[in-house]
Parts: sequence; C-alpha cells; structure tokens
Amino acid sequence: MTILVTGGAGYIGSHMVLRFCDAGEDVVVYDNLSTGRRELVDPRAGFVEGALEDHSKLIACIRENGVKDVVHFAGSIIVPESIADPLKYYRNNTSVSRGLIDVAVQEGLENFIFSSTAAVYGSVGAEPVLEDAPKVPLSPYGTSKLMTEWMLRDVAHATGLKYGIFRYFNVAGADPHGRSGHSGKDATHLIKVACKAALGQLDHVAVFGSDFDTVDGTGVRDYIHVTDLVDAHALLLTYLRDGGENTTMNCGYGQGSTVRQVIAMVKDVSGVDFEVRDAPRRAGDPASVVANVERIHHTLDWTPGYNDLRAMIESAYAWELKTAER
Repeated sequence: MTILVTGGAGYIGSHMVLRFCDAGEDVVVYDNLSTGRRELVDPRAGFVEGALEDHSKLIACIRENGVKDVVHFAGSIIVPESIADPLKYYRNNTSVSRGLIDVAVQEGLENFIFSSTAAVYGSVGAEPVLEDAPKVPLSPYGTSKLMTEWMLRDVAHATGLKYGIFRYFNVAGADPHGRSGHSGKDATHLIKVACKAALGQLDHVAVFGSDFDTVDGTGVRDYIHVTDLVDAHALLLTYLRDGGENTTMNCGYGQGSTVRQVIAMVKDVSGVDFEVRDAPRRAGDPASVVANVERIHHTLDWTPGYNDLRAMIESAYAWELKTAER
C-alpha cells in the first residue's frame, strides 16, 4: 500500500516522508514546488511534480503507484497573508482540498489524514483548549482549514473514506539527523526568524504585540517538534488502518512559551545577542493558544521525544547553520 504525501517537498511534508521511508513504507510525493524544494524529498520516495488541481495527473499518480492512503499537507499557511488575500486561502486550502477529497473517494482510497490548525479555535478564552471548544477562527487561514474539516466529516459519513485530522499548534525544529528542516525563503515562523537573525541574515526580530494579557505581554504558543509531529501522523495512520474510528485531535505538548522566552532561548543557544524590536499586534493573532492533549495520548501510543524548547531550537539552529554554509 503506497502512501501519497501532498506537499511532501515542504517543511513538515519532507519530515513525514523521511519518517515513512525510515519505517519501510512505500511513499510517493505530489508537490507543485511553489514553496517546497525538490532536494528535501527523500530519494527513497517517488516524486510527481504537479498541481493538485490537475486531477488527471493526480489520478494517474494514484493508479500508477497503487496509492491507498493520503496525508495532505499541501496548502497556504501564513495568517496575515490570509487576511490580505482571503481568496488565495479559500482556493489553496478549501477548494483544492475539496478536489483532492473527491479524487480520493472516486479512486477508492482508504484513509485520509489532514493537517489542520489550532487557528480554527480563534481566541479560545479557556486553556488548554479542548477539541470540542467553539470554533471561531480569527483569519481566513483558520476558516479555510475548518471548512476542509467539515468536508471530510460529511464525506466520511456518506462514503467509506476514513479520516484523521490533526490540529497543529506551532511546529518547530528540524530532523535531528540534519536531513531536512524549515527551508522556506519567506518564512514567518518565530524560531526560524530568530535563528536567521542570530546568523546575521536579518537585522532584527519583530515582536508583534507586547501588551497581551500574558506573563510578559507577548503571545503564548504551544511549540511542538516536527519529529514528534510526524511520529504522531505515522501512529494515526496505523490506528486508522487497524480499524480506528474517524478522529480529530490536537497535536501539541500542552504547554506554552511566550515570544520573549523563545527569543531568549535562541540567543542562549546561538550565543548571539541580536536586536529585538516591539511592533504592533498582527491581525488574526490570539494572545495565547495551548493544546489540551488528553485525546491524542488516550487514542494513540504517542510518546514525544523532543518535548523541550531548547532541543527544538538547537535542531532548528543547526539546520540554519548547515544551509547557510551551502
């Protein structure tokens, strides 16, 4: 049974491919390389360059490779951009996903794992946030992901497609063996931005909002190492293959760090005291989002191995050093 990984040349997708290949799974990556990088795809995996909207090419890929499962990472992920250009997000995250789900049903795929986001919750007001908490997204990014969740729920009810949904919190870090990492040219993720500042590739790090109702006035996020995240996906696929029920789960550690705490740790790891500037809040950013992780631990035999902010930053910084030397 071959696993189709959409967006498998991207940050999280490339780590997922490594995890599956390390486990001896047959994998084929489908990516248009708009943000992904071909060199990040493990050579043990097949690769098809194409747009998910090209259903003829997508169906040919599925049939030629004997695909039975799909793990769907492809999409757009920048919250402020989604507010400025909402139609891009409803196209890339909702409409494209709708087409992929349609193809999955037509081609008899068995299991569909979808990467959703904690942005579906909005400003939750009660933490750690449970999966059943009200969904009030603050951005088109969150809404576009939530709409895909709804589609999967409804399609699974009407067909034999099984699904698992992970709502990611803040993914960070890089492969501990240095095989992949965050390689986006215009990344907005705090840890990557701070690492680039430590290497002198940026002249400062902006702190977007210093007046939140948090311990130091800056936003609180639940950071999760990308290796632990993809391990959870592999376990979820096994769970579905073994007859597990359709499920939606938070994927985080259940603990938060502020922006200033993250920046201080990057400075400590790198030994560089780069400039930090306060900036206005960004639209769509809640003060704090931390996961309730009871469901994932109850449902899957998941034991995170990198639940440590320093470990996440050390692996991310090592990747930035490696790529800076190329």
